[in-house]
Amino acid sequence: MLWVKAFHIIAVVCWFAAIFYLPRLFVYHAMAEDEISRERFKIMERKLYRGIGTPSMVITIALGIWLLSYNFQGYLSQGWVHAKLTLVAALVAYHFYCGYLLKVFKEDRNQRSHVFYRWLNEAPVLALIAIVILVVVKPF
Repeated sequence: MLWVKAFHIIAVVCWFAAIFYLPRLFVYHAMAEDEISRERFKIMERKLYRGIGTPSMVITIALGIWLLSYNFQGYLSQGWVHAKLTLVAALVAYHFYCGYLLKVFKEDRNQRSHVFYRWLNEAPVLALIAIVILVVVKPF
């Protein structure tokens, strides 16, 4: 179980690295004024999303389910697990929304300013704080 937990944490760190950095790339992409920069950001965003973010998310979820399977009934009787899983579901939705934005940028259809993406970048930070507190403190 400890090996599964260790690899779960590693996958979570990799996933969060991607979902922290991708909206930051969107900030710079939205500010880019020349075609060369915009094309470079498209490549960076795609590689980050497909090469690191999505595989890390899939591994995180798979290992998380594996961890839950060790004591499924016990975990589901605890409120903090429900709250954590709700936040994880929100992060998955956020991840796919970033994938949608990736497509918007790829097709040169972005209508939002860099300020929007700066605010968007804060959402996973709040989720991470809440998830860590839920897992470590188990407040309910």
